[in-house]
Amino acid sequence: MTERRREKFLRVIAARRPDLTLVLEDIHDPHNVSAVFRSADAVGIPRVHLVYQIDKFPKLGKKSSASASMWVRKTKHSSIRECYDALRTDGFTVCATHLGKEAVSLYDFDMTGRVALVFGNEHRGVSQEAADLADVNFRIPMVGMIESLNISVACAVTLYEAFRQRIAKGMKKLPPKDRKLLKELSDEWLRDPPPRKR
Repeated sequence: MTERRREKFLRVIAARRPDLTLVLEDIHDPHNVSAVFRSADAVGIPRVHLVYQIDKFPKLGKKSSASASMWVRKTKHSSIRECYDALRTDGFTVCATHLGKEAVSLYDFDMTGRVALVFGNEHRGVSQEAADLADVNFRIPMVGMIESLNISVACAVTLYEAFRQRIAKGMKKLPPKDRKLLKELSDEWLRDPPPRKR
């Protein structure tokens, strides 16, 4: 490993934010999942939670993710309830995308805390269970004829709003358990780094 590559690893790891995460529920298109991983990596998310109760876990393509899936950890869950329980045990507020009447605008709720953002299937959206069990339901404001965005676009829009809020408010100091995760990432990447993209 060159010193330049080592420095990049350390710089990227230092910018990782374990207090922001994603939950993907039954998203079957591997290109969409891979594109979400690319956005997650771009804003410093170190882990994405995957729930597959209806569809099978897709094979992630390196092309659409630009190999981002190598740099973001994947945690699989067999149900939404199991996933939410794990997130809440870790201190996360669970926020699901939903078009219900009680949903708040993306631009009207604070995403600078310990937040898990939940996105659903391309056609069905999040399940009713995922919406009902969430702490917050939110929507992306839209004024066009079409009422939804592509899942990977919706995810990118939301992640960058969270990223913007965090920059504006100032990044909070990470608790010890999150600093421990960054240390694990550092040890893993420096010991056994994924191969360079060809």
